[in-house]
Amino acid sequence: MRDNKLLELSFEFSVKIVNLIDNVKIPKSAFMLEQLARSGTSVGANIHEAQYAQSRKDFIAKLEIALKETSETSYWLKLMYKTNRIDEETYKNTECLCGNIRRLLIASCRTAKEKL
Repeated sequence: MRDNKLLELSFEFSVKIVNLIDNVKIPKSAFMLEQLARSGTSVGANIHEAQYAQSRKDFIAKLEIALKETSETSYWLKLMYKTNRIDEETYKNTECLCGNIRRLLIASCRTAKEKL
């Protein structure tokens, strides 16, 4: 991962998710907020953990978990937007960053698998 770009973006994404959650004011959203918090911050946690993988297969497994978490996070972001918990700008900006991370993860997984 060149210059740890994926690591940096995923940490930035986790911060963005935490701040987004802290700013939601509509009641009865706790279950969605918790799911978004878990999946959104799990992306970066798994990418960080992959840096200390025990093997290339372990590295790939951690990145693939992070990839799955980006998909789940996109779901929760869309649900939060469609139910008026977050505004359109917040949704689009956060989803864009999530998509960028997803594309980097796909490329990283592909490269790591080719090197197996």
